[in-house]
Amino acid sequence: MLCEFPEINSSVLYNFAALFKYDPSAPMLFSSGIFWVLFLVFLPVYALLKKSKSKMVLFVIAFSLYFYYKSSGLFFFMLIGTSLVDWLVSRAMVNLKTKRAKKILMWFSICTSLSILGYFKYANFFLWNWNLMVEGNFQPLDIILPVGISFYTFQSISYVVDVYKRKIKPTKTWFDYLFFLSFFPALVAGPIVRADYFLPQIKKNLPASHADVWGGMWLIIVGIIKKALIADYISQFNDLIFNDPSLYTGVQTLMGVLGYTMQIYCDFSGYSDMAIGLALMMGFKLGINFDSPYQSHNLTEFWRRWHISLSSWLRDYVYIPLGGNRKGTFRTYLNNFLTMLIGGLWHGAAWKFIFWGAMHGVGLAIHKACLPILKKIPDNWFTIFIFWAITFVYVSLLWVFFRAATFEDSVLIIQNIFIDFQWNQIPQFFEARMVWCIMMIALIIMHFIPQTVADKAQIIFIKSPWFVKLITFLIVVQLVIEFMSEEVAPFIYFQF
Repeated sequence: MLCEFPEINSSVLYNFAALFKYDPSAPMLFSSGIFWVLFLVFLPVYALLKKSKSKMVLFVIAFSLYFYYKSSGLFFFMLIGTSLVDWLVSRAMVNLKTKRAKKILMWFSICTSLSILGYFKYANFFLWNWNLMVEGNFQPLDIILPVGISFYTFQSISYVVDVYKRKIKPTKTWFDYLFFLSFFPALVAGPIVRADYFLPQIKKNLPASHADVWGGMWLIIVGIIKKALIADYISQFNDLIFNDPSLYTGVQTLMGVLGYTMQIYCDFSGYSDMAIGLALMMGFKLGINFDSPYQSHNLTEFWRRWHISLSSWLRDYVYIPLGGNRKGTFRTYLNNFLTMLIGGLWHGAAWKFIFWGAMHGVGLAIHKACLPILKKIPDNWFTIFIFWAITFVYVSLLWVFFRAATFEDSVLIIQNIFIDFQWNQIPQFFEARMVWCIMMIALIIMHFIPQTVADKAQIIFIKSPWFVKLITFLIVVQLVIEFMSEEVAPFIYFQF
């Protein structure tokens, strides 16, 4: 009997140690239990070190790099290398006297970052298309896409460009820049944090206020509801439709498309809420990333509300450098189109993403061209509803190309809706998928609640007694457990 104890202890220790190793089949997520265990250990240590900026910075860097290791394995070394190159380039640019030399260094850094991103994300895509043209026998390269590489690459580029344009000064130490680039709440799926907004916060190192801590907790709870409760549940039906669209009727297909439209919003905005909430609890502000985008009445407004950090990045570092609206009407439309084309390619190495981005570019150009006519139409509830409906339908149909496995599947899904739609099947669908329908209705109502009401709810939570906060959290956890699928679903934007 006594001899068995060492074996048991060694097995327990091995299993415990395995929790802290990188597992490619289970990357660390904000919605996973192991992250929250680690974060609960991290937070009090962080609070103790907060008064010493240097100690705080080193501790957060260590935790961020470990978090990235748990999310993407040894690719955290590449993140370190990217940060070192950027920092050295930014320091060198300050010391150079000629603008030409500074520009060469800036483009060296940009090309280095884009080359790394291009290899991991687009190598197989371009090789596949090349072999298709020459009718070769293409075998895909065995490339693993590092989690979050698109997000921190854009942050890296914006930092170097802003230093070149003298919008910001380079950080005095490499550790401050590594802190910015590897900050774990925003590392793997955004928001895309801008250096001019975030670096001053590191320098000031302000403590988190009472409102920050509990306001951050509120955002985390809202994010968990969106992602782990709603998005993960409704995705189970949506996946059936998109995985084999030929098996389903027009009504089922339409519901699947509407479901995915709300799923991708809940999934990504839920992750953003959690990221913003975690940062807020640490005393850092990341800014808003979603602002009820499906309330939009046109595509221009939609892109001011959807993935705001990416939209503003594309505006400042692609659209404006291309000429923006300063070079005539045609160039304005072309610049809109090219910017959205690049945005589509950023999302994924496939023609369906390029088509998705291109059609958003076309839609933006059409909206700008129609503005003189649209301004003459009186604003009333009917016209507002029509404009909203057109925008929502257009965005929803384009999400089909974003989600479907192939372009052909996308066409089949849209055909099913318009060719095989029977109104009398709607009551049957509601009866068969009652919980799914109730969640969708609740989500739509929540999405159209005025922001002032949502702000008041957050204030009430912040001011509520500790036991109310605890009960709220426990209710949310219980709901997630009740409706969760067998596995923790990865965030949709992890693949980007």
